[in-house]
Amino acid sequence: MAKNIKNEMLLEAKGLYKTYTQTSGFFVRRQSTIKALNNVSLSIKKGETLAIVGESGSGKSTLARCLLQLLSLDQGELFFKGKNLKTLNVKDKKDLKRHIQMVFQDPYASLNPRMKIGEILEEGLLIHGLGDKRSRDKKIRDMIKKVGLEVADVNKYPHQFSGGQRQRIGIARALIVDPELVICDEPVSALDVSIQAQILLLLKELQKELGLSYLFISHDLRVVRHMADHIVVMHQGKIVEQGSVKSIYEKPKAHYTRELLNAIPGKHFNFKVS
Repeated sequence: MAKNIKNEMLLEAKGLYKTYTQTSGFFVRRQSTIKALNNVSLSIKKGETLAIVGESGSGKSTLARCLLQLLSLDQGELFFKGKNLKTLNVKDKKDLKRHIQMVFQDPYASLNPRMKIGEILEEGLLIHGLGDKRSRDKKIRDMIKKVGLEVADVNKYPHQFSGGQRQRIGIARALIVDPELVICDEPVSALDVSIQAQILLLLKELQKELGLSYLFISHDLRVVRHMADHIVVMHQGKIVEQGSVKSIYEKPKAHYTRELLNAIPGKHFNFKVS
């Protein structure tokens, strides 16, 4: 079993800025600037889960894509295991992508419908040159069982699975290259409530077994409470509050955080938001 050490710094983000230019109007075109990330700084330690919460448009998914190097930053610095990502060469950047993987929100759209599950899982191993055919096949069989599916499922196509099963495949695809940090972008929001708990439990079990760190993005504070060690609350591209789960839920300081907590269905925190 992997060690779960929560004192070693894994990822640090310092002063991140990302802006978009939006064009509006039909006869008269107007351009406006949207600050998707506005001076965002955070850190994730090995073995811990940092949750990013906020409504749609708060900058959560932009942050995830910048951390994955899918979007370029306007300003700021990113460090992974002490290395500045701006200074990495091509080989090191490719290796970084292996160590930071993502589980996507929509299990229906994130899997190639023309590929068998075995091919989907093998793709990452091939991209990163991991193992020979025999060792790759074994790793695929081991991983499919680890996420709660059958070995025979590797010969099936995505359309033959339910939404929950597809998300298990998405998790297997992320983990098969042995990452250290997994970014979970609303990983259960597209699933039935009855299935959500199963996927969250699986993520927790895999984290404990493999010593994973999670950046868990969600708008659902009920989910976050059971998953996270620390929480960052974002609003309009800014961090408005961050702290431990206990401090955020029991003594929220920011007006916006109290609003989010009071909006949880069936749970009345009765914080004053005026």
